Amino acid sequence: MPRPTVGSAVQGPTRRLFLVGALAAASAALTGCSSDSDGKSGGSKRLRIGYFAFPSGDLLVKNHKLLEKALPDYKISWIKFDSGATVNQAFLGKSLDIGALGSSPFARGVSGSSPIPYKAAFILDVAGENEALVARKSTGVSDVAGLKGKTIATPFASTSHYSLLAALEAAGLKASDVKLVDLQPQAILAAWQRGDIDAAYVWLPTLDELRKTGTQLVSSKEIGAAGKPTLDLAVVSDALIADDPHAIDVWRKAQAQALRLLKSDPEGAVKAVAAELNISADDARKQLAQGVFLTPEEVTSADWLGTEGHPGKLVPYLTGTGQFLADQKQIDAAPSQDVVSKALYLKGLPDVLK
Repeated sequence: MPRPTVGSAVQGPTRRLFLVGALAAASAALTGCSSDSDGKSGGSKRLRIGYFAFPSGDLLVKNHKLLEKALPDYKISWIKFDSGATVNQAFLGKSLDIGALGSSPFARGVSGSSPIPYKAAFILDVAGENEALVARKSTGVSDVAGLKGKTIATPFASTSHYSLLAALEAAGLKASDVKLVDLQPQAILAAWQRGDIDAAYVWLPTLDELRKTGTQLVSSKEIGAAGKPTLDLAVVSDALIADDPHAIDVWRKAQAQALRLLKSDPEGAVKAVAAELNISADDARKQLAQGVFLTPEEVTSADWLGTEGHPGKLVPYLTGTGQFLADQKQIDAAPSQDVVSKALYLKGLPDVLK
């Protein structure tokens, strides 16, 4: 994917800038992502699933082929993405049926007069120590306030971007007080190794590489505890909701099974994540330990997603995220609670997870 010039100040884009041209970019975004699909048409129906190479129950569903076993007549394609911005583009281009997506890009997606045609149907994980802001040790920076005038990289329109803005605000800094650079995780690592950036807010596994020569300043766990939590959602297209709600139920049941396996078979989960990320079992174990994974019962509780007819606290969380982004001029206007509530797919919950 193209990399912007490092070192130049990047002003906060509006939602319009994020979405104009996205339909044209969607095809290119998918071309730049890796897919485990051979492109052949197998079953009578298909499911195109966007996922992140990031420790979560999603990787267990993929590794254990839970969907393939439950839906043998379907062609299941798993498509890897680097950030929520490209997932949003793919949904705009009608290239995905289901996808992993951070709470910040989702809040962007449902804002404005032309929201992306999808709905949040599950919570994959809550950000903890697996997303953080790290400064190069050579900068001598030991706190967020010390980043004034420094060059900071993060994937724009991501949960890390949102948390970075929140961290700067809490430290008394404006986005204009630093030089923000939009880079995907792999490009962040390359820029870090070249010495082109002073700090970065990003997630695992890139985060662990930065920690080797950097100083962690704040994590998403701390920012969440201070009132701005971020989480990874799973969204489904409006077209899939209309055409094949049964597939959504089966997929949610598989996700619930994966969350249970994270608790009941931690070593099995380590093995699956290690295989999917091509890392050692020890590294997979450490990465999983940094995440916060809810139980299926917690996912559908009033504290989080909620149930059919009774949306949970995810609604005010996402509304607050949208308001913060609007205040930061990242989107034109924040979505209302009513808009966010209607952007959740709660049909059948919690019974379909059993």
